[in-house]
Amino acid sequence: MKKLLAIVLALALCLGMVTMATAETTKYKIGVLVPAVTHGWVGGITYNAEQYCKELEAAGTIEYKLLTSSNAEEMTAQFDEVILWGAQAIVVAPQWTGMEVAAQNAIDQGITVVAFDMDIPAEGIYKVTGDNESMGVASANYIVEKIGTTGTVVALPVPTSGSVSELRMKGFTDTMAEIAPDVEIIEYATAFTREDGLKDMADILTANPEIDAVYSLDDETTIGALQAIEDAGRTDIKAITGGGGCQEYFNIIKEKADEIHACSALYSPLMIRDCLDVALSVLGGETVDAVKVIPSQIVDATNVDEYIDPSNTIY
Repeated sequence: MKKLLAIVLALALCLGMVTMATAETTKYKIGVLVPAVTHGWVGGITYNAEQYCKELEAAGTIEYKLLTSSNAEEMTAQFDEVILWGAQAIVVAPQWTGMEVAAQNAIDQGITVVAFDMDIPAEGIYKVTGDNESMGVASANYIVEKIGTTGTVVALPVPTSGSVSELRMKGFTDTMAEIAPDVEIIEYATAFTREDGLKDMADILTANPEIDAVYSLDDETTIGALQAIEDAGRTDIKAITGGGGCQEYFNIIKEKADEIHACSALYSPLMIRDCLDVALSVLGGETVDAVKVIPSQIVDATNVDEYIDPSNTIY
């Protein structure tokens, strides 16, 4: 009997050790590399990455190291830092080119690398991105829904943002040409800041006595543009768009619902969470598509309450 009991206890102990070992192997070390805050949207990336990492760490799923950088050289060096730390996966949100050698080096060492938003030309890399062109498509449909198929629309491209602006403008102009070819579109180059939105929109309003809608590509640009419209006392503008996922702008959409039709075409920094999910899926042995594209959605007065996060004071 004693011998049988000893065998049972030994088996139980072995089972416990196996269970413990299994539990330990499900806790992954993930390095998260994000840029220092240069724009509210970038701040939102860092905020959401850290919040989700904390949730996953509290659940016992990961151990993480989050690092910020101010330039490509610094971020490149951080690849080496998290590799030495023992990262099994690296989630990176680059704002610069030149990451390919560092990323390829990590991949060649068997480390899962997931890039957010920008392409890194490395073999075996994963990518999560929003759909810039669909933002323009959604915004065009929103504007036509509010003003009809005639009128004047001011578009605010940002040439310095390269493919981001090009794709958002392509989606917009192609869709307008299809559904409202008689709408006049006037383009004014600006930047993704509220200061530029305010300054440039003030000039636009002076030059154009009658405007039906504004196609802005970014929430912060829109915040500035709305301030210029209010300062000028203009009531002719029926609709304005934005893009991103800015909490301050979400609140403005709600507050100004009776004054102007305002919306944001989501390109949310929340997508950084999807990067971590992709990394975990790959580490868990799942088959994952190399590229995950998250379609844009329209946030306006009808659904904005679903997106407001009072605890998010960053972006």
